[in-house]
Amino acid sequence: MKASKLLLAASISIPLIAGSTTANANDASLRISNDSVHTQINLSPNTANIDFGAGYMYHEGSRHIINIDVHAKGQTAIGNLPTTAGVGVQATGFDDKQIDGGALGLGGFARLNMPSVPGLSFEGALHYAPSILSFGDADDLTRLRAQVNYRVIQNADVFLGYHYLNTDLDGGSDVTLDKGIFAGMKLLF
Repeated sequence: MKASKLLLAASISIPLIAGSTTANANDASLRISNDSVHTQINLSPNTANIDFGAGYMYHEGSRHIINIDVHAKGQTAIGNLPTTAGVGVQATGFDDKQIDGGALGLGGFARLNMPSVPGLSFEGALHYAPSILSFGDADDLTRLRAQVNYRVIQNADVFLGYHYLNTDLDGGSDVTLDKGIFAGMKLLF
């Protein structure tokens, strides 16, 4: 799968997701690390507790990574902390000079709000795809993200976190597609 096919898939899927339903909880985020930049758009329809998302990451050295997400989302509490949680799938595709592939990762996310410090929240996401849900050069895929958010105004967050994206290849080698500390912002609309 070449970078042009990844970009084409992302450019087609984002408008389809956006046009598929009227949404009431939308956000766009930008994460920047020393080696990569990642954009993400999330949409939630009015009539269901479903969260759709699409993202694109460019990693230094001409590595392109896209993701398309679908999660069932709801409110809960963890240790009396108000929490938004989601369970679902994240399709990830990557294209590098020598390797390309993708996977359908199962997992979810959680965002814990801290009522004692208004605006502060902790967020994490984990998705894993075993060999049976991987294709191309990928034999499995693990994607992990942890971050601290602070809502600076009603419709904007700033955040700091850590991201890890790794795949085992069919030949037995292990490739870390992206990892490291990032900073960013999220705009809610």
